[in-house]
Amino acid sequence: MGMSAMTLGELDCRAVRTARALPLQIVQDLGHGHAGTPMGVAPLAYVLYQRVLRHDPSDPAWAGRDRFVLSAGHASLLLYVQLFFSGYGLTLDDLAQDRVYGSCTPGHPERERTPGVEMSTGPLGQGVASAVGMAIAARREAALLDPEGMGVAGGTALSPFDHTIWVLAGDGCLQEGVSAEASSLAGTLGLDNLVLLWDDNRITIDGATSLALAEDVRARYRAYGWRVLEILDVQDLDAVERVLLEARARTGRPTLVAVRSTIGYPAPERGGTCAAHAGPFGVQETARTKELLGFAPGTTLAHLVPDDVVRHARGVAERGRCTHAEWTVAVERWAEQHPDRVTLWRQLRGEVSPDWSAVLDSLEEPAAGSCVATRTTNGVVLAALARTVLVWGGSADLSESTNVNAGAPAFTAADPMGTALHLGIREHAMAAVLTGIALHSPGWRPFGSTYLVFSDYMRPAIRLAALMRLPVVYVFTHDSLAIGEDGPTHQPVEQVAGLRTVPRLAVVRPADAAETVAAWRCVLAVPEGPTALVLSRQKLPVLEHSPSAELTDSVARGAYVLWQSCGNEEFRASPADAEIVLATGSEVHLALEAAREAAAGGARVRVVSVPCVEWFDAQPADYREAVLPAAVRARVAVEAGRPDGWWRYVGLDGTVVGVNDFGESGSGPQVMAAAGITVEHIRAELKRALGR
Repeated sequence: MGMSAMTLGELDCRAVRTARALPLQIVQDLGHGHAGTPMGVAPLAYVLYQRVLRHDPSDPAWAGRDRFVLSAGHASLLLYVQLFFSGYGLTLDDLAQDRVYGSCTPGHPERERTPGVEMSTGPLGQGVASAVGMAIAARREAALLDPEGMGVAGGTALSPFDHTIWVLAGDGCLQEGVSAEASSLAGTLGLDNLVLLWDDNRITIDGATSLALAEDVRARYRAYGWRVLEILDVQDLDAVERVLLEARARTGRPTLVAVRSTIGYPAPERGGTCAAHAGPFGVQETARTKELLGFAPGTTLAHLVPDDVVRHARGVAERGRCTHAEWTVAVERWAEQHPDRVTLWRQLRGEVSPDWSAVLDSLEEPAAGSCVATRTTNGVVLAALARTVLVWGGSADLSESTNVNAGAPAFTAADPMGTALHLGIREHAMAAVLTGIALHSPGWRPFGSTYLVFSDYMRPAIRLAALMRLPVVYVFTHDSLAIGEDGPTHQPVEQVAGLRTVPRLAVVRPADAAETVAAWRCVLAVPEGPTALVLSRQKLPVLEHSPSAELTDSVARGAYVLWQSCGNEEFRASPADAEIVLATGSEVHLALEAAREAAAGGARVRVVSVPCVEWFDAQPADYREAVLPAAVRARVAVEAGRPDGWWRYVGLDGTVVGVNDFGESGSGPQVMAAAGITVEHIRAELKRALGR
């Protein structure tokens, strides 16, 4: 189901010249932007969209499409010009508004802002790593839906569910560590549905790549297990097409296409130099370059796009509709032959959801008073959810320790149906791969796991997932100083507070096994937005809770009254004498014990469990007031981490029992006691707060 049909001719050459002139003029008119890379690799992008990429501009979300990711996101005009040519709805006026506030052509591609953009990119290397995730997702999806068509090792291209993931990267992308991590993984997994187009222009912002890069990139990718192809001259459109068609062949290995180009081509002064990377080329250089491209020096943007060129380029839309129609027939034939797989197909497309509640209801509830680490309960939950097929993932070589994928079959080149992703010691790539899995199909609910302290390695990818509101779950275990003997390098102090600063990311610290199950019910009920689950290594007592349905509702609200020493009316009767202790995660049971001791001495005290401050902040004001009455000013918040974010809940009269410095080597109880995370200290702070 390819899209190439005719020999490239004069109209194609004129279209490429137009594709170079447009970014040149747009950046000159605006006075800012990036024209160099869009000009340099315009022939590659044009041939890809016109002749090779399987896409349907009339349906950008077509499930059978190839995916194209622009990892070098600063070259957004390269993509926008091809979307304009192909008929995705962009106009010349939209191109002229590049990087302008409110436009559909932002400075870096943004998913769901511009039709045809698969991923929000810009931080270099992220697109490469997430494309690896897309390829993993595509390979597993095809294996689950149509193993007969895919073959044992995958990728015979006979299945309607087999398609290619294309990603365009520059030297900057390949210098970033995240792309190296992910490319190594892709080679190991034999992802032959992945093609990385490398713009080998040998220029970065500071100058020639030789200033900072002496390695043989081609040899590095061969060592990863990739096939390497060459486009020696990007100006040769027929050669470009031949190589791209070869690149998508299934060979058992991912493919790197090294594309020799000249940044800013054919600008006589700036072309081939770092000066072409950003900013306008200047009036004289712009005029001379337009002449070299066959346009009059004074040609304005409105006259750079000949009607016959646009008509010719828009022909790809009809070819896309035909390819889409052929694919639809193939899927209908598949559905008739495999009716038992149709429900999964609809789930992957986000048309229907599994009965998550039924899966979680089957779990045995731990008895109140028993002790179990929340990482252990989380492992039980994940094992149950794996039966739905949609919840899957892995860890950064820590599955045994983080309690994920116990005994599950591995996803490998030979077995793409496996549910356990072995991502290696590659936290950054792991997070970006999860992004790609979530991007590929709306139904996937991917997770990745490591120790909380190593979330720092993942922050750039977490940020992008939050920006795109992707339903990724980050399972972070070893939640606090309580991990003990591993010492301060492994004891997280600032990580939870830092994660809470990421917009749209829900940071959930369950207090016990029951809250952990409830948290999963809440996460699965929301089809968008990432979640960081922060779990304990140490065993925690299972607290007394209301029935599971009520607990789920309470956890979904982010904070709730877990216990109080008296009825609501009595508690509110004299707010000056009442106390509130707020706690989250593994410190809730300590706060509860301290409150009960205070109540035994006659205090009127309430314990508020706060599994997720983001969910609580989103509640109506009347609910927040009901949980934290403004008149009750004696408040103490407890968390074994940085206290910074808690002051907005306790006010100037309250206090926070937290951690302001790194930990120490020693047993968990010793280190926690040294930091003041004890029942005695919490009780003392309650008295002090009431005195104030």
